[in-house]
Amino acid sequence: MLDSRISDRFRLIQTDTESAQKMFGEDVATGLKADPKRLSCRYFYDAEGSQLFEQICELPEYYLTRAEHEILTARAGEIAAGFDEKITMVELGSGSAVKTRLLIEAFLERQDGLLFGPVDISRSALEESSLLLLEDHMDLRMLGVASDYHTGLSWLEEEVEGPKVILWLGSNVGNFEWDEAVGFLRHLRETMHPEDRLLMGADLKKDRAVLEAAYDDSQGITARFNLNLLKRINSELGGDFDLSLFRHRAVYSDENSRIEMYLVSQVEQVVRLEGLDLTISLKSGEAIHTENSHKYSVEEIQILANKAGFELEQQWFDRKRQFSLNQLHPSRE
Repeated sequence: MLDSRISDRFRLIQTDTESAQKMFGEDVATGLKADPKRLSCRYFYDAEGSQLFEQICELPEYYLTRAEHEILTARAGEIAAGFDEKITMVELGSGSAVKTRLLIEAFLERQDGLLFGPVDISRSALEESSLLLLEDHMDLRMLGVASDYHTGLSWLEEEVEGPKVILWLGSNVGNFEWDEAVGFLRHLRETMHPEDRLLMGADLKKDRAVLEAAYDDSQGITARFNLNLLKRINSELGGDFDLSLFRHRAVYSDENSRIEMYLVSQVEQVVRLEGLDLTISLKSGEAIHTENSHKYSVEEIQILANKAGFELEQQWFDRKRQFSLNQLHPSRE
């Protein structure tokens, strides 16, 4: 049972798990029957996947988290100082909320209390990070939504009043194709008021060797993270994937300016998914595409914002200019 000092300040919304599980099955079936085969990176984040991703963030090759943390350490106070009114903070894909702490603390120094609305597809990660934040900050209240972005935004739109700062940190925008990113940001724009702001992380184009090492680390943690998607399918959809028969591959595509991740079958094999009444065949060397992570130029970030109905208000970089944090406001129409 939660300590009353925490439970009084914490509300967790669990969206329709039955519908979410049905969608998982439908997406897996569609992806594995496609040519070429694919699986969505949105399903990486079960409890084990979320834990593995936190380990990835600590790896020496994975520069993204350190670069963004550097920016927020230097700029959180400046960001908070840009708001005259008391704000509510919303975060999409909050995970462990380690970097978010810097912004929470900066806003709490300038305003009396803060409502924080994190949205994360992993309920376990959301609960764990929320309880730690509430233990450390007695003037923090939290309304967590365990769901995908779209569902979470719909809930928070109903629940949150007044000016808000929406955080979309990390390189999450990079998982979207260009048109998808524009569409999602336009949808986000429709939920915002003129006084609201969006803080969006975006990874920058850089040397291929740096990028590929970040997504194929020497310790094999990213490989385990990628393979865990098959493990989840086995557990939740009655699959019989033999993980030892697949290898992780991460390669940078110059043509598409993105890292592409795959699970590559090492042998010719047949896999059965009882929960979907589905049997699939894989050739030796056949790849299942699991993730894209697009990288941007500074100019492309500006274009993306404008096409989605935003203006780029502020832009910050780490010292090596590997990563960018972008403050956007809805265009005044």
